[in-house]
Parts: sequence; C-alpha cells; structure tokens
Amino acid sequence: MPTSRRSRRHSTEHRPLDVTRARGGQDRESGPDGEWNVRSVRSGDKSYTCPGCRQTIPPGTPHLVTWRADDWFGAESAVDDRRHWHTSCWQARGRRR
Repeated sequence: MPTSRRSRRHSTEHRPLDVTRARGGQDRESGPDGEWNVRSVRSGDKSYTCPGCRQTIPPGTPHLVTWRADDWFGAESAVDDRRHWHTSCWQARGRRR
C-alpha cells in the first residue's frame, strides 16, 4: 500500500526570527554602565520624564523601559528602579556623560 505525503504549505520565503519580538519586546544590553534589560513599549497610558533629556514622554509615544540586569539588591529592586527613556536618548546615553 503506497503512502502519500501531505504537501506542506509554507511560504516560499524564509523569515528570520525576530529575537526581540520573540522575547516580548525585551532584550539585554551590555554597556560601560553595566548590564541592562531593555523593553520596547509601543505606547503608554501616562506620561514619563526621560532621564536622558529630562523631557516628557507623552502618553501614546513609543519608547523604552530599562532596568539593571546586574543590580546589587536583586531583580525586584531593579524592576522598582526601572526608567522610561526616549529611544534616541537611550542610544545616546554614553555620549552624554
């Protein structure tokens, strides 16, 4: 009795895995200022003050939320100290010091 193979329905193009999206928008970054967890936020429902430029991030604005990955007092303390940054301010933080 011959066996038939089911044809697989795949797109012809292979899309590479978006690691940040797979992690729920969270990534880990290393810099001279330490190890950081960085999460992309599409919008927020309240305003925040960016620590880089001290300007307001209005509600509904895409931005980043960051917290230390190597906090001395543990993960809970690090999450309590998280900050909301403009994406460009976070990327330029090394040039501001």
